[in-house]
Amino acid sequence: MAQSFILASVSPRRRMLLKEAGLDFEVIPSGIHETFRSGETVREHVIRLSREKAREVSSRRPGSWVLAADTIVVIDGDVIGKPRTPQDARMILTRLSGREHTVVTGFTVMHGAGISCVSDAVESKVLFKTIPGDEIEWYITTDEPYDKAGGYAVQGKAAFFIKEIRGSHTNVIGLPLCEVMQALKNAGVVSFQ
Repeated sequence: MAQSFILASVSPRRRMLLKEAGLDFEVIPSGIHETFRSGETVREHVIRLSREKAREVSSRRPGSWVLAADTIVVIDGDVIGKPRTPQDARMILTRLSGREHTVVTGFTVMHGAGISCVSDAVESKVLFKTIPGDEIEWYITTDEPYDKAGGYAVQGKAAFFIKEIRGSHTNVIGLPLCEVMQALKNAGVVSFQ
């Protein structure tokens, strides 16, 4: 179905999605620092970071195809990061409770340190129910909130917080699989023959 490529990410959710799609890949994380530049929009930010991650890994393995991505959660124009403490997780979930937020993932498929490159960004809207305090307290005692943008896992225990998703469901997990598979197919990395 596909030639092997490199996933420039340590995300277990991205690995899971690609494995479930039947793809063969190697994992080599990049060492890129994820900071905003002045005046950069959310879309510009995730695309730039995905390109930088792909370019850094591709420079180490110039003969390989590389897939890189970056996902962020935004509400009221504010970027919601990954909570580090239960207090962070409580604050984030309280803010998302009963409201809609946006999940934006930028991705890049690259070969030859940028010789061949396609990048795009996908947005999904997620509406949370009003989450009672006892459910927030229960959730922040699990391991789930602490390595995820927005502090929750749509495919995990937080699934019952979500009333509606408009757009790509896999994007909310961490990789817009429909768009990524099309980019891989267009690049000749994936074939269905």
